[in-house]
Amino acid sequence: MATEVGKIGTYREFTRDVLPHISYLGYNTIQLMAVMEHSYYASFGYQVTNFFAPSSRFGTPEELKELVDTAHGLGFTVLLDLVHSHASSNSSDGINLMDGTDSCYFHSGGRGVHSGWDSKLFDYSKVEVKRFLLSNLRYWLEDFCFDGFRFDAVTSMLYYHHGLYKVPMSYDEYFGNEVDNDSVVYLTLANDFIHNLNPNAITIAEDVSGFACLCRPVEEGGVGFDYRLAMGLPDKWIALMKVPDEQWNMGNISFTLTNRRWKEANIAYCESHDQALVGDKTLAFWLMDAEMYTGMTILQDRSAVIDRGIALHKMIRLVTMGLGGEGYLNFMGNEFGHPEWIDFPREGNNGSFHYARRQWSISRDPLLRYQHLLFFDKAMNALEEEYEFLNKPQYVSRKHEDEKVIAFTRGPLVFVFNFHHSESYVDYRIGVENPGVYEAVLHSDSTEFGGHGRLELGGEYFTDETAWDDLPHSFMIYAPSRTCSVFKLKDDKEN
Repeated sequence: MATEVGKIGTYREFTRDVLPHISYLGYNTIQLMAVMEHSYYASFGYQVTNFFAPSSRFGTPEELKELVDTAHGLGFTVLLDLVHSHASSNSSDGINLMDGTDSCYFHSGGRGVHSGWDSKLFDYSKVEVKRFLLSNLRYWLEDFCFDGFRFDAVTSMLYYHHGLYKVPMSYDEYFGNEVDNDSVVYLTLANDFIHNLNPNAITIAEDVSGFACLCRPVEEGGVGFDYRLAMGLPDKWIALMKVPDEQWNMGNISFTLTNRRWKEANIAYCESHDQALVGDKTLAFWLMDAEMYTGMTILQDRSAVIDRGIALHKMIRLVTMGLGGEGYLNFMGNEFGHPEWIDFPREGNNGSFHYARRQWSISRDPLLRYQHLLFFDKAMNALEEEYEFLNKPQYVSRKHEDEKVIAFTRGPLVFVFNFHHSESYVDYRIGVENPGVYEAVLHSDSTEFGGHGRLELGGEYFTDETAWDDLPHSFMIYAPSRTCSVFKLKDDKEN
């Protein structure tokens, strides 16, 4: 669905059309979904039938290798979306009933069936299953030169209940009788195996439960993942889309974004395919809905709905990147506010590809406001490239409910978000640890980002000895409504 045309895209089209777009934006890593062979196109690749084959519907294995090779040439780390949590129940083209029984690779009977997905569940206690899956890891690493994996559905693997009726939230549950120890052993072996094959490989766990030590090294007794996908963040934003932003709680937003285990790295994101599926909408469509069809042209004044939507879309992305983790993930299209939703061809829509594509051209049209959201995404990545704040500690100094302001420091940068729907603040005081002259390095209100140009980039802000928000120094800024700004201490880039 990475093509603009209503059809199944190819590896070569992705190499030619999408890789340059991602490179332009300044991202450094690509996660490829639905590569492992699967019969059901609408499954997003999560009903795998052949673990040792790239999907033939997108092209040949050589064309996939060319994609990975080209991505490496552009400086990208390339991750595979890996499905070792379950397998398709197909027997004609899958590995189910391989030897005539239901227990060749899987648990027998009901334990071997995932009731929510109608798929088969591996028996990780079997040596043959571990060999099969570990060999599969080596296949993708060595034959296709992938640089690591995002392990799908790790929560389902960790617990006997698969997270179907509850999400564990306590140590009793993390280390209790509901934990599938065979799965934990396999995941630990897999991470150790991967990092021994390639010490620079990256592994990411899709886990919503916050399983303790999941992202600590194996030699420390951890499971060995490098990152956990912060799955609660996009769910939080979608929930907030259904509430007027006047009612958003700054403390709750800040808590959700920072609620992660100390020294267990997270990948933050505000939207993925899960949030945009039919029956739901993309973030941009939640914010602006049908007005996106007629109100995104620069040839007419923007409506209040479009103005609000563009402003909040930028703020949501930057506050998620700034506070939500040690890495930032963007689902293709969210960088420019892709409208509508995702719906794969199926009987219910007469096999239509209309919503199973990405409308890249609207982000390049100089007459449409999507370009402004795209430029802001590029500026966010440039900010991280220059200051590397994602691997720095963070400190939230202000969460003001009445003023709707969140302010925090991360590395050398000071971030200020004014979520208030109507109040702009003159001489708004921001507490900082270090005295000196601060300068603005990013404003969401800049005209190139679709803002109103009320703030000057590069403006200087002098601290005084006024202690503020439990910090020893402070400076004053202008904080227009529904905007965010980033400041740095001049000549202090290296700190």
